[in-house]
Amino acid sequence: MFNVNANGATIPALGFGTFRISEKDVKRIVPCALQSGFRHIDTAQIYENEAAVGEAIELSGVARKDIFLTTKVWVDNYRSDDFIASVDESLGKLRTDYVDLLLLHWPNKDVPLSEQIAGLNEVKKQGKVRNIGVSNFNTALMDEAVALSDAPLVTNQVEYHPYLDQSVVIDAARKHGMSVTSYFAMADGKVFNDDSLKAIARDHGKSVAQVVLRWLLQQSNVVTLSKTVGEQRVLENFDVFNFELTGEEMREIHNLNQENGRIVSPDGLAPQWD
Repeated sequence: MFNVNANGATIPALGFGTFRISEKDVKRIVPCALQSGFRHIDTAQIYENEAAVGEAIELSGVARKDIFLTTKVWVDNYRSDDFIASVDESLGKLRTDYVDLLLLHWPNKDVPLSEQIAGLNEVKKQGKVRNIGVSNFNTALMDEAVALSDAPLVTNQVEYHPYLDQSVVIDAARKHGMSVTSYFAMADGKVFNDDSLKAIARDHGKSVAQVVLRWLLQQSNVVTLSKTVGEQRVLENFDVFNFELTGEEMREIHNLNQENGRIVSPDGLAPQWD
């Protein structure tokens, strides 16, 4: 395991995501992930599994101080009156008095961005969060958020996989000293049928999933989230630190990007993408 350093935050480069994982499965698989070596767990208010994540962390036997825990404030809670209360509720569910990283989950044009950023800064000042950031922001929103924030933003969590070129967002993040955190790394399963990725995987004696995770991890200032409900896949996803992709292989995977490669773009939430 290695870390990504961004604006004072030390973030384990490989995280375990819990999107669309039921509470029952969270209680089973998150302890497995932590016991397998993962030290970065990602959840969100809207996933409706924060309470299960909190219980799973306690069940794991891994000390809370050794875990980098991320959650996200949902767009309905961006008003100043609701923001702090929602964070307090998340902390209660997660059975902790702080999270290591708190993100705005999606843009919400109905609430001034200044009010949203003020909420992030306030809970950081109160010691309820160690670091703050955003998710699903385009570069214009990133620039605006950075300018509005007293505390440094440490990441922008976005969809990123071999079929979606995010170089513009990554370059903008680096300009601000931020990292980019990748979700949907497996492109909703599309990568598993890719002949180029299969060939690279064979050359390294690895799986396609391991190759994709390694491709992300080898990029500067990129954090990646993996997700599974299978114990064997947990072990496989963590076993990506004992090989390296060549420069040519990295370029080959970058060149898989497609103009229509984006998967996640919900109406009413998605910004004008770069």
